[in-house]
Amino acid sequence: MGAAGLWMLLATALLMAVSGLPAWTVLVGTAMAFAVGGMVLGLWPAQLFFALPLRLLGLLEHDLLQALPLYVLIGALLNRLPLTDILFRVALRLMRRTAAAPYLAGLGLGTLLAPMNGSVGASITMLSRAMGRRLGARGIPAESGAALICTASTVGVVVPPSLVLILLGDAMMRAHTEAVNTAARAALIVNTQDIFLGALRPAAAMLVLFMVATWWRHRGVSPAESAAASTATPTGPASPSRADWAIAVGAVACILALLTGVTLGYLYAVEGAATGALALCGFGLATGTLTRSVGRQVLQDTLAITGALFALLMAATTYTLVLRALGTDVWIGDLLRSLPGGGSAALAAVLGMLVLSAFVLDAFEIIFVIVPIAMPPLLVLVPDAAWVAVLALLVLQMGFLLPPFGYAILMVGHLLPGRLSTRRLSRALAPYLLVQAAVIAAVWCWPALVWQPRSAAVAAEAAPLSEEEVQKLFDQQRLEFDKPPAEATP
Repeated sequence: MGAAGLWMLLATALLMAVSGLPAWTVLVGTAMAFAVGGMVLGLWPAQLFFALPLRLLGLLEHDLLQALPLYVLIGALLNRLPLTDILFRVALRLMRRTAAAPYLAGLGLGTLLAPMNGSVGASITMLSRAMGRRLGARGIPAESGAALICTASTVGVVVPPSLVLILLGDAMMRAHTEAVNTAARAALIVNTQDIFLGALRPAAAMLVLFMVATWWRHRGVSPAESAAASTATPTGPASPSRADWAIAVGAVACILALLTGVTLGYLYAVEGAATGALALCGFGLATGTLTRSVGRQVLQDTLAITGALFALLMAATTYTLVLRALGTDVWIGDLLRSLPGGGSAALAAVLGMLVLSAFVLDAFEIIFVIVPIAMPPLLVLVPDAAWVAVLALLVLQMGFLLPPFGYAILMVGHLLPGRLSTRRLSRALAPYLLVQAAVIAAVWCWPALVWQPRSAAVAAEAAPLSEEEVQKLFDQQRLEFDKPPAEATP
């Protein structure tokens, strides 16, 4: 019966690809169809549905979900306010002497704003509006511009403290708890902060290599040609004003402070998101760009996207309930244990599943549907949950960029005007994909690249004492014992 869950997953992927229906509709419809079919065949009683309200109530009571609408609000504000355009023009001015200026500016913009924007789709929309026409005005081919927008928009998947990282951290904590209970072993349960810190080194290495590869590939055009190409821009003046410089410096300082505070644990994700949204509202009011009509559009976008995400979350909860009733999680666990190669083969199989899922699903759908089913049996075999989570993030990001069906590629094809050549787009994406493959291979071969200070501290406390340390402690205790008692004072 567990294999029936595989057919359920395949039916869901097919419906999402051909029907055009929202993901939550497909998930609920498929789950209900298989649930009713299971009851008709006598596989489970109708009381199965009585567990669903309790699961949904327990899900919605989670404090972490308070950050979700705030991240969506930040993304809506970034899409409607001119801050992104100001930052891009300032970055172009700073790097005007290098031909790779628009590419480096785009990557820097994605690094700053994509972690705050929530999802890959929202980041692509924001960066397409801010950079699309400007890249074309500088004579950059459409495929190169699309590759830059795709890559910059996926940076938020791995750079903390993005919403993707927050939700994956929570999903991995649940999966790790289930795996520890299944294996009946004592272990330190991974949390969101562990995922944040673990992703720092691989994300930093990937960004540095992205910048180096971008500069190396586009260094050939002379600065004079680059400056000449920047004279005509359809979205505003090429040279930023003094106010633009002040806004850019303040925005970068505020964003870096918020990202650092949340990543290092000085701020909760909810606090960081609320502060960022309040700062953006203040910027809009101070500059006069947050008008009544813009505010109405921001609120409409926020309510629509938040409603869609919560609908997706509840639909995924219903879907995973049916999958577990079918025994799919047990079937996947048996399949992973039967693979030759042990934990390494099981990890490779799950990562491959995530890559295939990235062709048809967004990051949120993968976290809500695939992770709760595939990760618990994997973590029984591979107990290093932080390392597995970072590998999953890197693989997800790479899956979104794999042509021709990567999620980011499909989205940018709809947003940018004209038809993109798959061959030229693949060639433009090749350096970024090679960098991602190199970082994934490095993290796979050297798990120590995933920084886990909390686990290291616990391991140090639990480490056995040496003979010298034991003797030192014994001598201290003996001295305390032999010390004469203090005389009573009158």
